[in-house]
Parts: sequence; C-alpha cells; structure tokens
Amino acid sequence: MSRGGLLRSSAIFSGMTLLSRIAGFARDALQATMFGTGGAMSAFIVAYRIPNFLRRVFAEGSMQMAFVPVLNEIRERGDRAALREFIDAMAGALCAVVLLVCGAGMLAAPWIVSLFTPGALDEPLKFGWTVDMLRIAFPYLLFISMMALAASVLNSVGRFGLAAFTPVLHNVALIAAMLWLAPRFDVPPYGIAWGVVIAGALQLALLWGALGRLGLRPRLRWGFSHPDVRRVGRLMVPTLFSSSAAQVNLLVGTAFASLLADGSQDWLYYSDRLIEFPLGLFGVAVGTVILPHLSRRHAATDTAGYGDALDWGLRTTLVVAVPAGLGLLLLAGPIIATLYQYNQFSADDARMTALSLMAMSIGVPAFMLTKVLAPAFYSRQDTKTPMRAALWTVAANVILTVALVTPLWLNRVPGAHAGIALASGLAGIVNALLLWRALAREGVFRAASGWMPFVLRLLAACAGMAAAVIGLQLWIGDWSQFPPLQRVGWLLGTIGAGALVYGAVLTALGFRWRELRGV
Repeated sequence: MSRGGLLRSSAIFSGMTLLSRIAGFARDALQATMFGTGGAMSAFIVAYRIPNFLRRVFAEGSMQMAFVPVLNEIRERGDRAALREFIDAMAGALCAVVLLVCGAGMLAAPWIVSLFTPGALDEPLKFGWTVDMLRIAFPYLLFISMMALAASVLNSVGRFGLAAFTPVLHNVALIAAMLWLAPRFDVPPYGIAWGVVIAGALQLALLWGALGRLGLRPRLRWGFSHPDVRRVGRLMVPTLFSSSAAQVNLLVGTAFASLLADGSQDWLYYSDRLIEFPLGLFGVAVGTVILPHLSRRHAATDTAGYGDALDWGLRTTLVVAVPAGLGLLLLAGPIIATLYQYNQFSADDARMTALSLMAMSIGVPAFMLTKVLAPAFYSRQDTKTPMRAALWTVAANVILTVALVTPLWLNRVPGAHAGIALASGLAGIVNALLLWRALAREGVFRAASGWMPFVLRLLAACAGMAAAVIGLQLWIGDWSQFPPLQRVGWLLGTIGAGALVYGAVLTALGFRWRELRGV
C-alpha cells in the first residue's frame, strides 16, 4: 500500500470514527444533562472504566498489537488454509481466556472496586452500586474482545470502514439505554450498564457477519497448542502492560479522584472523553492503518518502505495533533458549556471539567504520536521496548499525581482533580519521548530531510490559530449566556476560523499538503 493508500485508508477510518464521535458526544451530553455528576452516576463511570481498561488489554490493545504482525506474516506466505486454521485457533484461545477473566472479575467485583475506588469504602450505598454495575457490565469484555479479533482480520485485508463504524452502534445502544432502560430502574444508571452489554453484542454481530462474507468467520477451536497462537501469546505478555499504559494511568487517576470532592471522577471522565475525540478520530486511525502496512514492509525486508511509512505517519500525526491539543486548551470552557452545561450539569461542573480538560490537553500530541510510535515496534514483533517505556510512564504518572494532587488535597483547594489530569498529560509526553528515543537509538527511524522547516512552519501556524481563537473568544464573551443552538454556532464558527488561519499560515509558509498523500 502506498502512502497515498495509507492516507485514503486513514481518511475512511477517520470518517467512520467521526460518526462515532458525534454519536458519542450526543451520548455524553444526554448522560450529563439527565444524570448530572456524583452518586450513582459516579458509580457507573467507575464500573464502566474497569472492563474498558481490560478491553485495551484483550481487544484493540495487547491482543491486536501481537496478533496483526503474525497474521500478516502468515498471509504473506499465501497459504489460505493455514490462515484459516490460525484464525480459528486464535479465536478459540481468546474466547476461553476472556471467559475465565469475566467470571473471575464478576466474582471478585467487591475487591476490584475496593482497589480502584478506595474513597467509596466510606459510602456503602455507592460502593454497592459500583459492585452491582461492574458485574452487569463485565460480559461486555467478552463481546468486545471477540469483535476486536474480527476487526483485526478485516483491517489486515484492507477493510477498515466497517470496523471503524462499530463504535457508532455502541453509542446508539447507550443512548437508547438511557432513554428507554434507565427510567425502568430505581437506580437509573443500572439501565446504562445493561446497555453496555447490549452494545458489545451488537458490535460483535456486525463484524462476525462481515467475516462470514469473506469466508473468514472463525470456528472456535482449542488453539493453545497451535504454534502461531503460542507465538502471539509470547508477544502479548510484554504488550499486556505497554498497550494499556494510558488506561492504567486513568485507573490510577480514578483511584485518587475517589478521595477528592464528589464529582471528581465524573469531571475527569468527561475531560477524558473529549481528549479521546482527536485521539480516536485521527491518532488511532493512523496507528490502525499503519500497523499492518509496517508489518508487511518488515516481513518483506523493505527497509526503505518501512522508513517512509513511519516518517509519513509521524508528520501527518503532528499536523493534526499539535493544533488539536492547542484547540482543546484554548476552547475548554466553551466546549464544555456547549456540550454539557444544561439541566443537571451545573456551571460548577462545567468549570471543574474545563479545568481538567485544559490540564490534560497538553498531552494530546504525545498521546497521538504514541499511536504511531508503538506500532513501529510491534510491527517488528518487538514488544519489550514499549513495555519498558510503559513501566517508566506509569511510574512517572504515579509520582506526578502524588506530587501534584497531595498538596491541593491537604489544603482543600477546589479543582484538585486537575492535578490528576496534568499528571496524565505529562506522563503521556514521557511515553512518547521514550519511544522516539528508542527508535532513533536502534536506527529504525531516520528522519527524512526537511523536519526542522516542518516544525517551524507548524509552530508559526499554531501561533496564528491561537491569536484568532483567543480574539474571537474575547469578542464573544461568556458562552453560557447563549441558548444551546447559538452556543453550537459560535463554537463551530470559532473552530472553523482557527482551522482556516492554521491552514492558511501553513500554506503561506510553503507547506506542501501533497506530502501527506505521499505523491
């Protein structure tokens, strides 16, 4: 696949992801306005985060990073029977492991909740809600893990669109659960927890059918003795940690937030959801598309093609990541006011959420770069280097969280949760720098010519964008004074103006957009 093909595939993935993010914003806005923050809603957010963390391990994280390079290696041999046998064995092994994890998780739910929300131990009612909803939501892990296996197979044959579309079903199912299931429960968030499970089943059904049309639908086999499945298992062990470092950091933050003011977990959740917008829309898209491409280039010993694809991925990501992080920093207040500040979501909730969004936004470029840097190792079946970087990243996050949050907590400073968000952003920068340095040290990545002019143009364009956005904000004033549709209009207008200035400055300084197409 050429770099132009990579860009087209990334655009398809991003387009489908955009639909998902729009549905996700609708879901978050409905959740915020219907249920507010604190209490049972905080319990649901914690219960939802734990299987989501494990999803990163067994689904689009560790399993995918170890499975795709081996899958592509077998595809390169051209033996379709061997490919089918491997997919069947891998599906059976994954299903068995995740079923065991789900059962253990449901049985151990009280201990898991105690570990990740120590602050809830003093609130028996909230603790009980969290345990119940965690048990309801845990089977989601099985559905989403098998769906991720199907998505990996589809991605490996260049079918990116359908897999990228499946999160839309997730968000639509949760919206339906809020509107129809939640009112039927004495504790409404229980209905949302059931919606999570239904969403996972719908996503799996869609992709399982797509694999059937390609003649690749897995038949579950006892695959633990299959040599390639065992190789995937060996590759997964280091990635169990490295691919989920960001989620580990989130869980560390969730545990700390449980000790802070009621609502802290909710404010961090909504901030993280907004950070996920550029990350999912573009960072994950490029990372997903580039992994099978790098794997094929490595299997074919095409060193030049490998280096070109990696250089393209890094530059393309930076063109989007730097202005995205800056935009979230500058527009945090207006974004929160436009999306969430209605009904049960108060002005104080909006201020606190904006504070943590601003703090976390400094890590956006690093989070997105990591989605390209990590596949550079996984494509070569090097899973140990990202693991070492992840260990340092989590250690940095814990140290920074303790250092930043403790004095704020002890002095009862409002907004102490923002220290958790800032620690997460800084830890993301540490992770990206460690991966970049390792690539340079190993000689895997040699920067092509023109990087310094590229960076200078990028910074100048961001400065122009910042001036435009700040000027418009000062002219508009308090966003919350406007009715909902007017808020949306002002926000879209401000984002559009900033994007136009950014693109115009880049072009005026000689940036050639065709470089992103690889032509």
